[in-house]
Amino acid sequence: MARDTIVFDLETKKEFAEIGGRNHPELLGVSVLGAYSYSENRYRVFEEHELGEFEKMLKNTGLLIGFNSNAFDIPVLQPYVSLDLTTIPSLDMMEAVVRGVGFRVSLDNLAKTTVNAAKSADGLTALRWFREGRVQEVKDYCLKDVEVTKALYEYGKVNGQIRFIPRDSIEPRVIAVDWMRYAPVSEPEERQFRLI
Repeated sequence: MARDTIVFDLETKKEFAEIGGRNHPELLGVSVLGAYSYSENRYRVFEEHELGEFEKMLKNTGLLIGFNSNAFDIPVLQPYVSLDLTTIPSLDMMEAVVRGVGFRVSLDNLAKTTVNAAKSADGLTALRWFREGRVQEVKDYCLKDVEVTKALYEYGKVNGQIRFIPRDSIEPRVIAVDWMRYAPVSEPEERQFRLI
C-alpha cells in the first residue's frame, strides 16, 4: 500500500504566556487539528478527544507537511500519540523559508504573494473562539490554514519557488525551494492550486 502524504495544522488550548514561555510547546494542548490526506483526497478535522483517529492516519504516513510544524505543531501533538512523530519524514515549509532568506516569513504573506490565498484569522483569535465555545469557527479556521498550506506546498513543489513581499519593498522576492524531492511517487501532480 502506498504511503500517505498529510498536510496538517493545529490550534491550541493555551498560549505561551500561560505555560511560562516557548520552551515547552507540549504543554499548550490541542483544541483542533485539521488535515488533508492525499491518499484519501479529503480534508478532515479532529477535536482533542478525536486525535486517536488522526494517529491511525499517521501510521501509514510517508510525509507530514506543515508550516512551522517541526518547532510547533509536532511538539504540541506529541503527547497525544504513541508514535514518535520525529520518525515520520516531515517537510516544514517555514524551515525552507528561513534557509532560503535567513529569516521567518508569515504563511499569510507567502500565500497571498504566491497563490493569491489568505488566512482567515490568526492563532490568538482561534484561541479566543475556543474559549468562547465557538469550536466550529476554530475548525473552519484550522481547515482554511490547511488549504492555504497545501496550495503553497503544491505550487512550490511544481515551480521550485515561492514568493513573498519583504517589509522594505513592494516587489515580490523569490525563494527557491526543492519540495519535489519530498513528494512520494504516489502523490498526484496538482497544477491548479485551487482552494476548496
